[in-house]
Amino acid sequence: MPYIQIKTDIPGPKAKKLLERKAKAVPNGPFHTIPSFAQKGNGALLEDVDGNVFIDFAGAIGTLNVGHTPVKVVEAVKSQLTQYIHPSFHVMMYEPYIRLAEKLNSITPGDYPKKTVFLNSGAEAVENAIKIARKYTGKKGIISFERAFHGRTFMAMSLTSKVKPYKNGFGPFLTDTYKLPYPYYFHDTHMDKDELDAHLLQQFEAFFIREAAAEDIAAVIMEPIQGEGGFVIPSKQFVQGVQKICEKYGILFIADEIQTGFGRTGFLFASEYFGIEPDMITMSKSLAAGIPISAVTGKSEIMDACAPGEIGGTYGGSPLGCVAALAVLETIETEDLLTRANAIGEFFQKTFSPLVSMIAELGEVRNIGAMCALEFVTDKGSKTPNAKFVKQVLERAHKRGLILMNAGLYSNVIRILCPLVISNEQLEEGFSVLKKCIEEVSAGIDEAGV
Repeated sequence: MPYIQIKTDIPGPKAKKLLERKAKAVPNGPFHTIPSFAQKGNGALLEDVDGNVFIDFAGAIGTLNVGHTPVKVVEAVKSQLTQYIHPSFHVMMYEPYIRLAEKLNSITPGDYPKKTVFLNSGAEAVENAIKIARKYTGKKGIISFERAFHGRTFMAMSLTSKVKPYKNGFGPFLTDTYKLPYPYYFHDTHMDKDELDAHLLQQFEAFFIREAAAEDIAAVIMEPIQGEGGFVIPSKQFVQGVQKICEKYGILFIADEIQTGFGRTGFLFASEYFGIEPDMITMSKSLAAGIPISAVTGKSEIMDACAPGEIGGTYGGSPLGCVAALAVLETIETEDLLTRANAIGEFFQKTFSPLVSMIAELGEVRNIGAMCALEFVTDKGSKTPNAKFVKQVLERAHKRGLILMNAGLYSNVIRILCPLVISNEQLEEGFSVLKKCIEEVSAGIDEAGV
């Protein structure tokens, strides 16, 4: 193949030696998808220490919308390194923090005054959004949704739905957190979409009678499209309905755009697709092309609720992260990556939709822009999640040089988070590998010789 170059077994000799060192030095907790080690990355290609070149359809779990080592980001970080690395915004401030805040205030949905605070990670953004919501409203209750993923720190983990591996054995969890149903049209077939939306929104209203009074709820936090939950896509009607209920009862609406943000859906933010203007938005992942930084942007009066020192962190909004993020936003604009995301989604549908009628285990092909997913089941009648099938497909794909990850409550979804800068030829090559792996596993073809 012109781009994928597999020269050794995976892992190769050098990777095996590093794996031995890892086993002695690193605890079991941090997981990995590919049993190898990166040597060099560019665009949508990632080369390991043994010289094997992979096409990357994981993008550091959605962190690399502008690709590995994007030129403008590399140049911005190099230039910043020669000036100062980190004086800490809480000691002596620096202009890139202000410039990035101004930029996010102007491009996030909502035609009203906004302010932005910077942190280090997506989970930290969630934690701080909740702190701000509680401070502003004087209320404690926080609502999230079934299958949600908001992070692994304690408040974020309490809001997260999947027990294993994220919550098992780590309790007790924080109080005053609640979870509501989120539509999953592929599985919730007992009603049509409109009926299901209406039913779930009625359940939301009934929650205030059954579980907690509306006047005790500070905020609802929602992924406009669920990420780790399986790239589950609700209707515009449902998302707008949730926000309307929040407005009705004076509850803040927080959009978790950590995975959906920065062009992945064909919009800068998925909130734009759904036609909503959140009170606050949490951001991270593809904000800075792999340089750690996260953000909470919200209405000025909400963000100003906290007094000096009540939010922040030593490394929050590092200069390197700020200049990298500004370069990312410039790249998205100058390379028209929103249009590119939609083109990737169209090619994805063209390639995989025909397989639904050909592959018994392929239950659904779904996407918004380049946020693409394939859901696998044991059969189309029962729609029982088929994690075993996905595991086998991923194992073959990894050996053939395609980096992929699963998702979903039952790990039966293959998610595609390729860099938006991927070329048509690279995309076609990656899709051909994935398609062949799916066909082979479905046909029961022996993996020998792969």
